[in-house]
Amino acid sequence: MSQAIPRMDAGEKIAARVAPPMGWNSWDCYGTTVTEAEVLANAEFMAGHLLPYGWDTVVIDIDWADPTARSHGYNAEAPLAMDDWGRLIPDPGRFPSSSDGAGFGPLADTLRSWGLRLGIHTMRGIPRRAVELDLPVLGTTWRASEIADRNNVCEWNPDMFGLRHDHPGAQAYYDSTLKLYAGWGVDFIKADDMLWPYQADDIEAYARAIVRSGRDIQLSLSPGRDLSLARVDHLRDHATMWRVCDDLWDRWEDVEANFARLARWAPYATEAGWPDGDMLPLGRIGIRAERGEPRDDNLTPAERITLMTLWVIARSPLMIGGDLPSTDPSTIALFTNGAVLDVLRSSSGNREFFREGDLVVWGASAGLGGRYAAVFNLADEPREVVVDVQNLGFAPNARGSIRELWTDQVIPLASVRAQSNDARGVAPGSVALTLRLDRHGAALLLDAGTESLPRLNDGIGEDLR
Repeated sequence: MSQAIPRMDAGEKIAARVAPPMGWNSWDCYGTTVTEAEVLANAEFMAGHLLPYGWDTVVIDIDWADPTARSHGYNAEAPLAMDDWGRLIPDPGRFPSSSDGAGFGPLADTLRSWGLRLGIHTMRGIPRRAVELDLPVLGTTWRASEIADRNNVCEWNPDMFGLRHDHPGAQAYYDSTLKLYAGWGVDFIKADDMLWPYQADDIEAYARAIVRSGRDIQLSLSPGRDLSLARVDHLRDHATMWRVCDDLWDRWEDVEANFARLARWAPYATEAGWPDGDMLPLGRIGIRAERGEPRDDNLTPAERITLMTLWVIARSPLMIGGDLPSTDPSTIALFTNGAVLDVLRSSSGNREFFREGDLVVWGASAGLGGRYAAVFNLADEPREVVVDVQNLGFAPNARGSIRELWTDQVIPLASVRAQSNDARGVAPGSVALTLRLDRHGAALLLDAGTESLPRLNDGIGEDLR
């Protein structure tokens, strides 16, 4: 006889992470087809070049159990690799070290020896193949056919049935899968088909299974299409991070659409959980991906900086989507700017200050009296803007201490003596700065305070009359 599953109590919650997760994910470059050798190549690059900057998580995305995986789509009735209890295991053809029941354990051990963490993708529910074979649920007398929900299935992936959460076997199945992953040494799970539509019962059952596994596993929920802010408390109780958009690709319209979403969600980005703007589709992508052909991403250099600036000022998790060993060094350099990444790790009070037309301004506290600001030009042409420093959240008496973090340049300041077209919208007696922003470009500024950075001169600078 089935029975309801109790909700999680205060002792059954996902552990917090003090800063947004940072790492690499195989989806944008390899889709469903990534191999062990390709994972290791990206992990080795990360350990050698990015780990000192905080990048530490390597995520194997969807269909690692499918020996017939291909680019540009999924396979109906795929012969997914499973154990005797209907739990997915790595395809040994693509992941040779997983043979003989080892699973992802050897790969996790290798990554851990390099100072990295292993992440894997999972889908909501139970494999259809396990239901068709009517396999037993580990540690119970129930079978897969008893716990499957054929009326709650993913609309875009054919691998899984849903689970009947009015039956205790559903929780038992999730518990068994998470115990397996914990035994492999998995540190991070991207659980998909959870948020659109919002699957509250699955989210709670999955989070509970992680806690019961005994391992500190970070939980990421996807995809974030149409995600309502009304869910924030539930998300914080059950996940480390959660997507706030559908898949984001290397198109300006995808990046621009996230300005409104991240403005809505960023005030809730804290240690209690991290709203996620999706992977960074930067570098060499599309090698065998779900979308597009092999390419260097189609964003301009200015658009790449804008994407990175928005994600860090919104404190979104950062997961690189490009193949690291074959990505251009100029793109890799975006991931090794320590001053920029400090915004992600240590800022607070992050929010949008201003959005009028194509000009957007964000601000945040930098600690110790300092302030960050990000200024974005969403227009299709370059523009010069003159901004009152107080509109950026900076001190009215700022004196030569404002630095642009991508270029490491100190920004000249000017005292406004009279209203004029040269400082339109800035009142006399104010201090202003001038920014020249590329098409779809951005500037990321730090006002560290008058004592923190050397002054270029003894005064404020030229007047704007």
